Amino acid sequence: MAITILPPTFDDFRNTVRDAQDSDEDMDMGDENRPAKRARLSGITDTIVTPGEIITDDPQWMRGHGTFTPAVPATTNIIATVAGTVLKTNKLLSVYPLRARYTPEIGDLVVGRIVEVQSKRWKVDVSAPLLAQLPLSAINLPGGILRKRTAADELQIRSFFNEGDLLVAEVQTVHGDGAASLHTRSLKYGKLRNGLFLAVSGMGGGSGTARGTGVVRSRRQVWTIETAYGGPIDVILGVNGYIWISKHVRDPSEEDSSGSKSKVSFTRLEDMVSTSMYSSQNDNIPLATRKEITRIAGCIRVLVEGGVKVDQETVMKAYEASLALDDEEEDSDIEGDDGQGSTRKEGRYYLGGEKASRLIATVLSRGS
Repeated sequence: MAITILPPTFDDFRNTVRDAQDSDEDMDMGDENRPAKRARLSGITDTIVTPGEIITDDPQWMRGHGTFTPAVPATTNIIATVAGTVLKTNKLLSVYPLRARYTPEIGDLVVGRIVEVQSKRWKVDVSAPLLAQLPLSAINLPGGILRKRTAADELQIRSFFNEGDLLVAEVQTVHGDGAASLHTRSLKYGKLRNGLFLAVSGMGGGSGTARGTGVVRSRRQVWTIETAYGGPIDVILGVNGYIWISKHVRDPSEEDSSGSKSKVSFTRLEDMVSTSMYSSQNDNIPLATRKEITRIAGCIRVLVEGGVKVDQETVMKAYEASLALDDEEEDSDIEGDDGQGSTRKEGRYYLGGEKASRLIATVLSRGS
């Protein structure tokens, strides 16, 4: 008696049905009865799986992140451990979570907060599963001195960073357990002040219900915005979802109002920058600058709530769109003055409701 083995039939990629049928007839290998191609997964599916849900029982697939295969009883079921969408990479199945914490990678620019001070290092919260560490040997000493760290430096460790201080740093190494090691050896890194801290979603590649939303890795994470009313403002987009918006501080090496650069020697420049690097005293910030900082922060919140990725391009488009909306409201106030113009003028910095929808539509239309 001949045995005919039929190919599996897939109603859904998670419900694999295998049929085996006995037949007395010989198997015909003609074109009409040629086995159909095996169903394949492509990219991220639209189906959302929940923890404990069986993704597939086909042994051809290998389990990846966000999945597991039970050891007892021994089965080929691949079960989801997080809520998210299924991601296929060749024969590897993984679940991309809807929301997850930041996964550090070498070279990432991150904004963090000091949560613990130890003898030779600081523990930094970078929105990762484990606290990152900043060794004492990985920072610049005041005055730009290059020497080995001594016991005197360990006694003065709180004069550099204390609990609650914000800093911008770069991921130098990632240990086997997933913890990151940071460094601030460049003059563009260090303690943050004169600004506003903003925490949004960020996973490097994106977060939320779709990939590419939240703060994403881009070629430029730090830049200066020439605002319309408050002067230049610095924006730092941490890959981990922490954002810093601050008043721009002119470096001594930048050109002055006359167009000529300040004559400062290299050693003196290091000294001038480093003396203020670990200061916790904020400068006097004008009201117009504070309002523009609030406007930029509101634009970023609208982008995150609208599911749009946050990078330099989208932030600049959102800021320009907010200025255009202000001009439209100002024109409408001039046409119909009902005595409440000052009240509406104070509320123009609120970017919510219908105004947020119009801003998102403008950003998406300019990006297309």
